[in-house]
Amino acid sequence: MTFDSILDLARQGSRKKVSVAAAQDSYVLEAVSQAYTRGIADAVLVGSRDKIVDMAAQNGISLDGLEILDEPDDAQAALRAVQLVHDGQADMLMKGHMDTRSFLRTVLDKNVGLRTDRMLSHVCVFEIPGYDHLLFLSDVAFVPYPTLEEKQHLIENAVSVAHACGVDLPKVAVLAAIETVNPKMSCTVEAAELARRYDEGLISGCIVDGPLSFDLATVPEAAAHKNATGRKIVGDADVLIFPDIQAGNITYKCMSHMVNHRSGCILTGTLAPTILTSRSDDMETKVNSIALAAVVASK
Repeated sequence: MTFDSILDLARQGSRKKVSVAAAQDSYVLEAVSQAYTRGIADAVLVGSRDKIVDMAAQNGISLDGLEILDEPDDAQAALRAVQLVHDGQADMLMKGHMDTRSFLRTVLDKNVGLRTDRMLSHVCVFEIPGYDHLLFLSDVAFVPYPTLEEKQHLIENAVSVAHACGVDLPKVAVLAAIETVNPKMSCTVEAAELARRYDEGLISGCIVDGPLSFDLATVPEAAAHKNATGRKIVGDADVLIFPDIQAGNITYKCMSHMVNHRSGCILTGTLAPTILTSRSDDMETKVNSIALAAVVASK
């Protein structure tokens, strides 16, 4: 499975529609236009029509085929964009030119939001040359210090994304600095407990092992060097669950800026997948994120 596979999946079946909140953002407009042109997703742009049209013209972005709903007020634009998804008129949501906190407040609105009984979490998907399958990371951006129970939710959310991408039985590595339990390192104790829950059938749809160091989770040779070939995961993890946002975000930034890769990210646990891209993300990453959301929405 590669990002080409995800892009192909997004083009199959009924075409999904992304609802963009406060769409007057040139980076988002270009990504949405690219996604439409490449057959990945339709879009409805909610925001100031004048600003959207002017911005597109200044940056040579085609708006052909894209629907625009005029709403100059950002807060109201976000509310309308979320309600479109809530009411089934769009399949996924994307943040435009507004701050993340205000956007998420609307996403969690009790009346028209996308709140579910699941915990919200962020899932990043990486394709890295030399690693023979996609790698799913969580959480690197949203949940700062997950508790034991929250880590189980991180696993469940990440596994649901992996399933949507065609990974039938993803191997989930619960990471720590070491691969043995040390009572002074709570993350190792929690990792072992999550592995125990898997062994007892309390976590399903995947294989869970932990605690695992990063190299043992992703480098087959490391398992041999460490005499750990009897572990459930020996350098072939599909999903990486981080002990906290510090470890997750540092790893994500290192991979994003120092490794040749393709990637995409979505927010999960909502009624529909939500796309939170950064201006520092390149265009391909933004398009990949839309495709990833479309694939998850299909499932």
